[in-house]
Amino acid sequence: MNPQIDIAAEASVLVIDDEAANVALLERLLRREGFKKVTTTTDPREAVRLFNEVSPDIILLDLMMPHIDGFALLDAFSRLTGPTSFIPIVVLTADISIETRRRALSLGAKDFLVKPIDAVETLLRILNLLETRFLFRALTELTGQSPFVRRGGDPTSR
Repeated sequence: MNPQIDIAAEASVLVIDDEAANVALLERLLRREGFKKVTTTTDPREAVRLFNEVSPDIILLDLMMPHIDGFALLDAFSRLTGPTSFIPIVVLTADISIETRRRALSLGAKDFLVKPIDAVETLLRILNLLETRFLFRALTELTGQSPFVRRGGDPTSR
């Protein structure tokens, strides 16, 4: 990783949770760590629009929300990004069932944290995923193609 890149200052974060207190907690936590580009919403119906507007480097997503749940948003985000992109989504939920965890991960979540969150662990996971995201972007820029595409091949032919 380029030592001159300040991940927190460069990364765009999208937080989607219907509980205002959770959003405020995450935003405070991120800003305290130097994150400058934090976009939040408590209305999941705004999520796709915000996703398109801010081009997030990472998404922090609640699952159980009114109108549109996190599972539907995971599906929508994966359709928007396609199989050759990498925008990590961290699911934050109080639901500890294995079925929920498996469903979220199968729909494209890259990490899964149970509420109430541990601030230090949450930040470490976010920073680790962002480092991977920035490395992915750098590799894509260097090679001119996504690392998920095999040379001369279909990205789904794995």
